[in-house]
Amino acid sequence: QLQLVESGGDLVQPGGSLRLSCTGSATLNPYTIGWFRQAPGKEREGVSCISRRDGSTYYADSVKGRFTISRDHAKGTVYLQMNSLKPEDTAVYYCVAGGVDRDYWGQGTQVTVSS
Repeated sequence: QLQLVESGGDLVQPGGSLRLSCTGSATLNPYTIGWFRQAPGKEREGVSCISRRDGSTYYADSVKGRFTISRDHAKGTVYLQMNSLKPEDTAVYYCVAGGVDRDYWGQGTQVTVSS
């Protein structure tokens, strides 16, 4: 069973930056990795994804140009760099690894953007 841990969430002011990290009990290199977020009272939203194969990336329109997903292959970890943060980015952010038979979810990390 793959276990995932997110870190890096914090309270930041609008316009600030954070880098979220996703670390697995095993290297994440063999997995397609997605970041999701969920704000109170709102539907869970896919934020970004990086491919298992060619490293291609996906971004939701709401974060395009502000967020960057990346891998550190040596460490087997995945990051989400978040710049120009807005209050509407406030949510619990989850890292998800796409397995063959099931997806693996982390516990989430809280990102709060507020002045």
